[in-house]
Amino acid sequence: MSTITLPAKMENLRRLVQFVSGCARHQGYSESRTNEIELAAEEALVNICRYAYPGEEGDVALRCRRSGRDKIIIEIEDSGIPFDPLSAPEPDLRPDIARRAAGGLGIFLIRKMVNEVHYRRHVNKNILTFIVSPEKRPVDALKEHAHSTQGRKSA
Repeated sequence: MSTITLPAKMENLRRLVQFVSGCARHQGYSESRTNEIELAAEEALVNICRYAYPGEEGDVALRCRRSGRDKIIIEIEDSGIPFDPLSAPEPDLRPDIARRAAGGLGIFLIRKMVNEVHYRRHVNKNILTFIVSPEKRPVDALKEHAHSTQGRKSA
């Protein structure tokens, strides 16, 4: 298992994301798959850096380990305020972006980029777990959504 712990600050984001991509590359994942995993990790880490420790400082820990022959388990842990990102409502993906509320796409993207995502609160820590395999999730939800809204007329 590989581990890195750094202050949860935006200036450390690049090192944290590089740690995750290094795990994927070490496992032999393709560059495009590695990029998807990086995107998912970045979304989670940005939220931790911005919101986990209001008015104070804290750390974020990343753990990466192999599971089975080709899967990777990535755990992102912070001791900030309790927050279950999986409890967030699904974003409004209407094609008319002017009507869509800002934000809310982070967990949506995470769910589409990793095979499984889990959250738990344990001993005053938020633990977000990604389980990833070399293959992308079966459906690219953004493309699926665009396809499903073709032919509809705006009211």
